[in-house]
Amino acid sequence: MPMADEQQATRVLAIRHGETDWNVDGRIQGQLDVPLNATGRWQVGRLALALADEAIEAVYASDLLRAYETAQAVVNGSGRGVVTDVGLRERGFGAFEGLSYAEINQRWPEQSERWRKRDPDFGAPGGETLNQFYARSVATAARLAALHPGRTIALVSHGGVMDCLYRAASRIALDAPRSWQLGNASINRLLYTPQGFTLIGWSDDHHLDGHAGGEFGDAEPAPARTGLEA
Repeated sequence: MPMADEQQATRVLAIRHGETDWNVDGRIQGQLDVPLNATGRWQVGRLALALADEAIEAVYASDLLRAYETAQAVVNGSGRGVVTDVGLRERGFGAFEGLSYAEINQRWPEQSERWRKRDPDFGAPGGETLNQFYARSVATAARLAALHPGRTIALVSHGGVMDCLYRAASRIALDAPRSWQLGNASINRLLYTPQGFTLIGWSDDHHLDGHAGGEFGDAEPAPARTGLEA
């Protein structure tokens, strides 16, 4: 028989936005407002079909356009609205925003190295530290999930937020290298109870077969050529 906490757990569908041109170009979007590209619009159409039979009670999204457009596709025709929350925004990257990884490395080599090594206390000039971003992202997701015990919600956000939720649910340190995918418009499944998040399933992208989404351009520096993301 399920425990009371399991019965009251919130089922969370954590979804990264569809692809943008800046994802393809490897350019840091951060909190700049960049729309979906043609591939991204195709992806979110497929995403909406994949989620059509899910009993989603509420859809929350970052207010940045690429996430909001993705969320609008999810609710299209369902009668539900999208509730935006600035706490679901991508990490603020300050002076890094709008630049490529190569440009950042050239202008700020020492800071770029701290970023690449995932120094929790590092923040780009005018941006958030990794510690600040993690605390903000996880607290926002927990606050929203707590409003819907025993129900299913969707959180439509960004690659950096997805990374924070994976680490929170898996109890992985912020400075540990990343080996999990953060694909555009993929479906990630978590449970939330007052004790925190639990990982159920990650990076379901079967609905996108034939179209590989960009992996970078929101928050993470390009990895070394190991086949895994940094």
